[in-house]
Amino acid sequence: QLQLVESGGGLVQPGGSLRLSCAASSFILNYYAIGWFRQAPGKEREGVSCINNNGISTNYVDSVKGRFTISRDNAKNTVYLQMNSLKPEDTAVYYCAARIARSYCSGYVEADFGSWGQGTQVTVSS
Repeated sequence: QLQLVESGGGLVQPGGSLRLSCAASSFILNYYAIGWFRQAPGKEREGVSCINNNGISTNYVDSVKGRFTISRDNAKNTVYLQMNSLKPEDTAVYYCAARIARSYCSGYVEADFGSWGQGTQVTVSS
């Protein structure tokens, strides 16, 4: 089964930073755009950021613009989400997923993404 694996979550104080990783072991990531999503307690999962297959084009939801940076290293088959200036409202389980049959990003409709990882918990609290 083709699946992505997230890592790098943890507990951090407000204003702190974390870097999440999204790795694929059984398929080549560089054919696909990759999206990061998050689900906070009691809320629906939402798209956060997306990067196209060659890393040239990225996009972010307004709530994380200027604080989060998505990048990828195709040689390592890994996508990253650098999260700075973290806020309590960033607390969520973070997931990555591959855009189905697309090398570019076009929104955050969950049905358009596959190979979801199991998620990594990010908690921002003092």
